Amino acid sequence: MQEALSRLPQRRLLKGLFAGLVATLAGSVQAVTVDGGDYAYMPHGSTLGVVYQQHFGGRDLYAKGRKVSGDAKLSVDLTMLRGVWYRDWGDDHAVVPQFLVPIGRARTGGELAGQEATNGIGDLLLVFPLHFIKDPSGRNAFSISPWLWLPTGNYNADKALNPFADNRWKLAFQVGRNWKVSESISLELVGDVQFHSANRNFGVDGATLTQRPLWEVQTHLRYFLSAGTFVGGMVSHITGGETRVDGVAQNDRQSLTKVLFTVGHFLDKDIQLLIS
Repeated sequence: MQEALSRLPQRRLLKGLFAGLVATLAGSVQAVTVDGGDYAYMPHGSTLGVVYQQHFGGRDLYAKGRKVSGDAKLSVDLTMLRGVWYRDWGDDHAVVPQFLVPIGRARTGGELAGQEATNGIGDLLLVFPLHFIKDPSGRNAFSISPWLWLPTGNYNADKALNPFADNRWKLAFQVGRNWKVSESISLELVGDVQFHSANRNFGVDGATLTQRPLWEVQTHLRYFLSAGTFVGGMVSHITGGETRVDGVAQNDRQSLTKVLFTVGHFLDKDIQLLIS
């Protein structure tokens, strides 16, 4: 395989690998992974303003399990703004409308130098969880949530990388269940499936990109050191999501397992800090 790769023009090889990298990056930025405690119920009228800050990057590039470059530099800084409103609906239900807006910047270097990225404001995300358990402690919950991505972000098909906007609609359905295992331990199970409309302006040739459904299962375990402090862990698995470009399968079905460790602490009654 390495000999066959070496016969390809370097630009063509990197272009193909970079297309796969773009799909992976977009998925990681816009996945439906939630934080531990996201499905906890809060009293009617509660309003949250949340700011997330993420940084990730690397330089090793792989194709089908083989390392093909050690100098494909990519780094991303992402800020996510989120607003959340809790509203009771009758005696037994609550709705939690919310929005998320990503603002990001991606930088390339090494063998990816010259591959321009579209930075700035990404696609608007609307979420409408419906709660079926109103536990004042927030430790028991059952919710069903539709997630809707609107193609409102900065997108430029002439640039190699569009990590924050997809130029297409996306819809996900997610189910979450929380249990209070003990006074100190909470367990959460979450599953979802994501659907995608077509991007009819993909790449410099204006191709049509389609994608099969993407599935995710995740579990969160939190241990409360006190009423306002916890340590937790998350394991999730994502599968599916193979893409086609003008009807040609890209053989890029995802199989991704993630592990995340988090510490949460209330600095006061209105401000919580999460470090993952």
